[in-house]
Amino acid sequence: MMVMPEASASASSGASASSAGETAVPGSAFLTAAAGALPSRTVAVLEAIKHAILTGELKPGRPLVETDLADVLGVSKTPVREALKTLAGAGLVTMSQYKGATVRVVDDEQARHVYDARLLIEPEALARAVAAGHQWQVAHAALARADSARDQAERSLANRDFHRALYAGCGNPLLVRMLDDLRDQTALVTVAAWRHEPSRQHRTPSWEHEAAEHQAILRAAENGDSSCAAALLRAHITSFVERNLAATPRTPRTPSSMPSTSTS
Repeated sequence: MMVMPEASASASSGASASSAGETAVPGSAFLTAAAGALPSRTVAVLEAIKHAILTGELKPGRPLVETDLADVLGVSKTPVREALKTLAGAGLVTMSQYKGATVRVVDDEQARHVYDARLLIEPEALARAVAAGHQWQVAHAALARADSARDQAERSLANRDFHRALYAGCGNPLLVRMLDDLRDQTALVTVAAWRHEPSRQHRTPSWEHEAAEHQAILRAAENGDSSCAAALLRAHITSFVERNLAATPRTPRTPSSMPSTSTS
């Protein structure tokens, strides 16, 4: 089973403990609010499993066997069990009395609901952050990481951090937590357009197109134009939905057809 060890997963995400005995760094983009009340060992396990899900290492529909995960991560089953419960609460894992835990499989209708919620909330959160005079160094750093990423998973994680940097300064912790959960669920429903589009002739690769949109959003935010920044973000999300979800049939995706990483 390919699951990143605790220290490795933490280093890759840049946001959590380097070993099971250390406490995760506050403000991690990959921790739900519930993780704050968990023991540090459970938080580290949660980070490792969550990172593997968000990067597609553990694909939708994949069984999450407590014993196997505990062996790979070098811990007992107790922190694994608690981590899976927390991930189930965040919508990334499905718990069944008979089948146990599995990585959640999301159908197209649920995918549209996730993006619909983001369209309602994320542009408003960005507008509030701009109006509050939020600083954008973290957003710039995320774009730089995305631009220099070595692979799709690394680029996807950097872009997740970019979007979080847009809404993190909105001044409403509840909005931030809601958007964090929506970003996590986005990882389960986004079509892997970047992986396939570069081979298509006469088309700009999807990740390059989205990078240009990200730059435009950030410029508007830095200029203090909250309305423009919000409108550009709304168009950015809408464009991705229209390209990847609007024409797809409303049937559940199988694990083999689900994306391995997320972008917008």
